[in-house]
Amino acid sequence: MTTAPLAPGTARHWRRLDRRTLLVHCGWLAAPLGSFALTALATGGRIEAGAWITLAAIAGSFAVLTVIGLVRWARTDYRLTDDAFEVRSGVLTRRLRSVPLHRIRTVDLTASPLHRLLGVTVLRAGTAGSSQGGGELSLEALATADAERLRSALLARAGARAADEDPVVSRINWRWLRYAPLTFWVIGGVFAAAGGVYRVLDGAGIEPWKLGIVRDAFDEFGASALWVTVPLALLAVIALGTVGALALYVEGWWNFRLEWTDARTLRVRRGLFTTRSVTIERGRLRGVTLREPLLLRAGGGATVRAVAGGLGNREENRKRSVLLPPAPRTEAVRTASGTLRADFPTAGLRAHPKAALRRRRTRGLLFVTLPGTLVLAVLGVLLTPVLLHCAWAFALVSMPVVLWLAGDAYRSLGHGVHGRYLVMRSGTFSRETVVLQREAVAAWTFSSTPFSRRSGLVTLTAAVAAGEDGYHVRDLPAAGAPALAAAAAPGILEEFLGHGPVGGRRKSRHGRHRGNLSTHALHVNQDDLDMT
Repeated sequence: MTTAPLAPGTARHWRRLDRRTLLVHCGWLAAPLGSFALTALATGGRIEAGAWITLAAIAGSFAVLTVIGLVRWARTDYRLTDDAFEVRSGVLTRRLRSVPLHRIRTVDLTASPLHRLLGVTVLRAGTAGSSQGGGELSLEALATADAERLRSALLARAGARAADEDPVVSRINWRWLRYAPLTFWVIGGVFAAAGGVYRVLDGAGIEPWKLGIVRDAFDEFGASALWVTVPLALLAVIALGTVGALALYVEGWWNFRLEWTDARTLRVRRGLFTTRSVTIERGRLRGVTLREPLLLRAGGGATVRAVAGGLGNREENRKRSVLLPPAPRTEAVRTASGTLRADFPTAGLRAHPKAALRRRRTRGLLFVTLPGTLVLAVLGVLLTPVLLHCAWAFALVSMPVVLWLAGDAYRSLGHGVHGRYLVMRSGTFSRETVVLQREAVAAWTFSSTPFSRRSGLVTLTAAVAAGEDGYHVRDLPAAGAPALAAAAAPGILEEFLGHGPVGGRRKSRHGRHRGNLSTHALHVNQDDLDMT
């Protein structure tokens, strides 16, 4: 199916989806037919009556769903006018969705292996407010060339011009593969894959524990010396996880390219089997996040995410906001700077009080070392004295580890105001440095616990209509938190800092009351206002 180029003012008539959409709907057959074939293979071709009944049900479902898909295809069309993008759908109840072009923020093109085989792709247009799931228009499936033209037309803006700087922010470098194993998927991915295989076998009526190869493996494992088999099993899991992490890295970031397509549009393209192209309007880009998980940080790596609105709900936002795969930290900083079109602040953050360090040490000892030691000790008294030795060994080993992690978490704390950006950093297992546009802050939240109040600390949360919706500056001095809020986003707290009753209610820029400021938080040292 071919169409003429799309552009506002020339595509006023209604268009249908590509006819190959019907073939895409048949893709769901792969899972049940694969399960049926696996059952036949595992039973040596001896298929029971129940399996034939299942196959007949699949055939009947295929016929019904094919008819439904044909009707849906015939009753779904779209058009692009001078000022709106419109989609009509529905069989018995017709539905017309019309979105003004100026509200469209992102356009995501996604193609699974089946889509790529058929030469089609899925187009999703995100709008202001689509983070709640109600402002996204989706077309499945369009011819790839038509989808590209439609995306260009949707993102066209009056006055758009080529970027003055180098439009390419980052592209794939396969030397970054060394960072792929430094992720959760090295171990967690193996167990996730094992769980997926188990569900497939269980769905096919096969009990994995009764398979001969599985029984033999467990018998051999138990008959050998555990001090040999356990390390070997761990090495096997790490090896499989490393291979899987490398494969996922290649598949997910093949042909990766982050670039400014024009002065107002940032685009990410990537993917080998499933390709993805995500565009973000510069007006919706509120900042960036530099993420450094513990293992990746130990290897000198980091990733970058965008803080942007219009990328869908929280789960979709986490998938679409990734701007850089695990890469050297220098490349991550350079990419973050290219995304912001400003220098990414890597130094000059203000440290937090020592009370924050004491809190982390206390929490680690109370919630990790003490419970683990007590559980092992109680079990040792009730079951076997061996566990009593495990209890004191756990205490000796966990205590220095907890104290080291608490110190690392404290060293990761930092905040500051750099030009038009608020910078906040925290975390140890996953350290995050968030650089946020100060004008994007809509409201402030001051929160504390009984323990943090005793330490004179408070957590300041910046409410933003983008990304994770709220970003935290943890464990600030209670007396200095309002000063930081006033310096970072003027116009929200000034009436409470300068005059007015203590404990008065603060408002956001939109006039909404957001809670009460405590008495001690309003006694502000003016020296704290100098945060640059």
